[in-house]
Amino acid sequence: MSPVKIFTTAVCPFCIHAKQLLQQRGVSEMNEIRVDLDPQQRQVMMELTGRRTVPQIFIGDTHVGGCDDLVALDRAGKLTPLLGGA
Repeated sequence: MSPVKIFTTAVCPFCIHAKQLLQQRGVSEMNEIRVDLDPQQRQVMMELTGRRTVPQIFIGDTHVGGCDDLVALDRAGKLTPLLGGA
């Protein structure tokens, strides 16, 4: 399975939903980076993605985007293959 990195905050409902969806698709380990605990990581996230909102999700080297992007990828049937489960 491809490694998953997700930039989050504790109170973000979109972050929670994205993590739940990833877990439903078999992801048992994620590298979760809490930008609310380490504000410097938000700057890193913005440099990597060009975005300032969370979550920002990477699967392997692929920047998936945010929660809506992840859900759209799943609905299109492309999330499981990207995760390496197909």
